[in-house]
Amino acid sequence: METVNARKRKNTEVRDAIAAERRELADLFDTLSPEQWDEPSLCAGWRVREVVAHMSMGFRLSLPRTLAELVRARGNLHRMTDRVARRDAAAHSAGALAGFLRDNARHPWTPPVGGFAAALGHDVVHGLDVTVALGLDRRVPEDRLRILLDEIRPSGLRFFGVDLDGVRLCAEDLDWAYGSGAPLSGTAQDLLLLAYGRRLPAGRLRGEPGSRFTHPAEDL
Repeated sequence: METVNARKRKNTEVRDAIAAERRELADLFDTLSPEQWDEPSLCAGWRVREVVAHMSMGFRLSLPRTLAELVRARGNLHRMTDRVARRDAAAHSAGALAGFLRDNARHPWTPPVGGFAAALGHDVVHGLDVTVALGLDRRVPEDRLRILLDEIRPSGLRFFGVDLDGVRLCAEDLDWAYGSGAPLSGTAQDLLLLAYGRRLPAGRLRGEPGSRFTHPAEDL
């Protein structure tokens, strides 16, 4: 059974990972060209700038304002986040959007479910939504990936609409696997994206089930 001290130590480690991830991503976003900010991301319908705007929404919107936005969207969370991301992407410069992440590296925001591990997942996966779509070779540090891979559960897969029936995910760069069935191999961070409901560019996964989780080359 996990002790109180162990939980505190784990939370501290995860919060340190969150802060490092936000600062590193902010530095990377500062290097993007204006054209790259307008490129599509792995988030369907969002450019890079909408993704980065969304990443800081939890820091910038108070709870009452968030609830007001949700009411305005008639209770539809996806509609609300889409509207806010598009509005804020248009309202703020690229430098400001990157700065929100850097300035809030230690912000204690967490999603409604999942605690600090879920907050880390939010940052890492949205960062990959940008870097993978742009073809940038950023490697998420192993310690951060392991935190998130260890958190993969059937409930989370259902939330993101991921069907792994008959599929075993096998990381090529880490000693990690999940599920049972036909092996599907890729880098740990690509498999993490898959577990968060993303479709990957063709050629990044190896194994017979790969076509279920990739975009055809002509769609890119």
